[in-house]
Amino acid sequence: MKRTHTMNKILWLGFIFSSVIFAFTVAAQAFAEESISNKIQAIEVSTVRGGFMLVKVTFDRPFDTVPTGVSLNNPARVYFDFVSISSGLDKNSLKIDEGDLDSINVVDVGSRTRLVLNLSKLMSHDTYVEGNAFYIQLQAIAGNRDYDSIAYFDENVTPDSRRNSLLDLDFRRGLNGEGRIEVDLLQAGTGIDVRQEGEDLVVEFIDTHLPSNLERRFDVTDFSTPVQTIQTRAQGENVRMVVKSNGRWEHSARQKETQFVLEVSAIKDQDEEMAHRRLINGGYTGEKLSLNFQNVDVRAVLQVIADFTNLNIIASDTVVGSLTLRLKDVPWDQALDIILQATGLDKRKTGNVIFVAPREEMAARELLDLESRLQISELEPLRTETYHLNHRRVNSISFEGMLSKRGAINIDEISNSLTITDIPAKLSEIRRHIKTLDVFERQVMIEARIVEATDTFSRDLGARFGVKNVSNMGGRNVGISGNVADSSALAAGATPSGANPLNVNLPASGAAALAGGPATLGLSLIKVNDGQLINLELSALETDRQGRVIASPRVVTAHGVEAIIEQGDRVPFQQATSSGATSIRFVDATLALKVKPLITYDNKIDMELSVNQDKIGQSINQFLPPPINTKQITTKILIENGGTVVIGGIFERDESLLTNKVPLLGDIPILGHIFRNTARQDDKRELLVFVTPRILSESLNLK
Repeated sequence: MKRTHTMNKILWLGFIFSSVIFAFTVAAQAFAEESISNKIQAIEVSTVRGGFMLVKVTFDRPFDTVPTGVSLNNPARVYFDFVSISSGLDKNSLKIDEGDLDSINVVDVGSRTRLVLNLSKLMSHDTYVEGNAFYIQLQAIAGNRDYDSIAYFDENVTPDSRRNSLLDLDFRRGLNGEGRIEVDLLQAGTGIDVRQEGEDLVVEFIDTHLPSNLERRFDVTDFSTPVQTIQTRAQGENVRMVVKSNGRWEHSARQKETQFVLEVSAIKDQDEEMAHRRLINGGYTGEKLSLNFQNVDVRAVLQVIADFTNLNIIASDTVVGSLTLRLKDVPWDQALDIILQATGLDKRKTGNVIFVAPREEMAARELLDLESRLQISELEPLRTETYHLNHRRVNSISFEGMLSKRGAINIDEISNSLTITDIPAKLSEIRRHIKTLDVFERQVMIEARIVEATDTFSRDLGARFGVKNVSNMGGRNVGISGNVADSSALAAGATPSGANPLNVNLPASGAAALAGGPATLGLSLIKVNDGQLINLELSALETDRQGRVIASPRVVTAHGVEAIIEQGDRVPFQQATSSGATSIRFVDATLALKVKPLITYDNKIDMELSVNQDKIGQSINQFLPPPINTKQITTKILIENGGTVVIGGIFERDESLLTNKVPLLGDIPILGHIFRNTARQDDKRELLVFVTPRILSESLNLK
């Protein structure tokens, strides 16, 4: 009787519990229907006059909140998020293929629905609501967009521009250490392309003006975020923003009305943590556990490790035996290896599944699997595929070791294509290999500036002194120093002839020929008797000459490819041969630039560089060929993209002081200047070589 009463009580409690569950389910459904109270019933697309496309979205009932469209590029698309609205359509994808509208996707995400318009190219959009219908008007973006109103926020913006524009740019540090870039725009619906180029994040605002106060480089290193610098510049009709970050990072972007927000967050480096674990645990990275068993079955221990790691461990039927172990705070993967070694077992891991079997059985299984694969490769039918390369030449890619014994490859250099015949598995590997290597070869433009500056200074002072007979000059009592013949005689050390002797002949000379001769001043100092004059002629010359020679060779080459550019002369030299005859040998006297650039992972440029500037000198005599004056620099440098470095400099200075004087008389203070001449020379020459490398983008424009 008691058992019957108990059973009735259990049935009654079960009925009450089922009723509560049913009521809760009904209430949940009612709440869900209330939270999502509107549905999309239909979508229609039409083309109207003027090239506009009109998308009409019909709902069950009107709604209050009008969604904001977000335009994205690469690929071009516009999407709208409808909150508390679900999709009542039969399918989630609509193929349109009308104008620039390719298709429409409708996706339910929780309590909201996203409507995505997939475009063949970027289009501007306007929206409005009429009753239960939401209209989206699409129009192709022309060269100049015409808006009804525009705010003139910068002196460079005129009514003729009539374009969208950046208003402000702000940077902040987020709560979790992320870098947050906020850009305010003049108009909503701006096309924005966010993409990663190498280690940089590039944001391109389509058909947008950049005010002069925002066209600069922002250094935000002090905020301690992954973002280091932000550089904005105008590029054609667009605005290009380049964000350089440090370390490993990820980004997210969103656009709401006239504000665009870009967040760059650091990625926690799990590889470093794993490396640290391997270092302190002898190569093991698993979480630590403790095991203490006495004569326990091996399968039971494997089950404990499987429960601890949430991995799937499959043991072969031949895994038997028991063991005793005590392990404390040991990484689980190390504990598993210890157990397998103690029991003569081995493991193989695929994904999150570990297969355990005796070593002999494991080796036999792998040998059987290898033989079966070899048999399949020998019996499997062959296929032929043709691959056209877009960026690389067909003879620059190696397929050594990738083909099977039955495979064959045919290279056509004219069409730059490959025809490969092999089994499907090998063709799949070759296809991935080609996709990995057939990429745009990044190119670098290297510009060198060779500046050679000269500063030459010379100063010459001299005098001529002598006694002159003026008795035969028609009664004139003044005269100048002797004639040229007399001067030549004195210079040669001979006694002057004639009536106008010069006792001291040390005039200024040196570089006088370059300046047309020195300046001279003649004086008659003393008259002796009636026919003799003591004459003095002072001469001086000062020359100051400055010059600068600039050469600027530049060359463009691909990553890792050596390039050479040179210009100049080839000088013939006559040389004797072993047979006694003569032959002509040519020596280059050129301005040359030889460079081999390598682009590093962080967009820096490693260059092996050689710059030389050779010139033909002046011949020593008519029997010898002219010398070759050589200046050369060979070095290896690492420099950032667009940076300039001075790779070498040669500075020469030649100072000399030459004095010619009459012994004893030339040493007399003050008066001794009459009996000597001095020549001072100070020549300076400096050679500098500047190098600037710049990486070219895929469109062959400077980055």
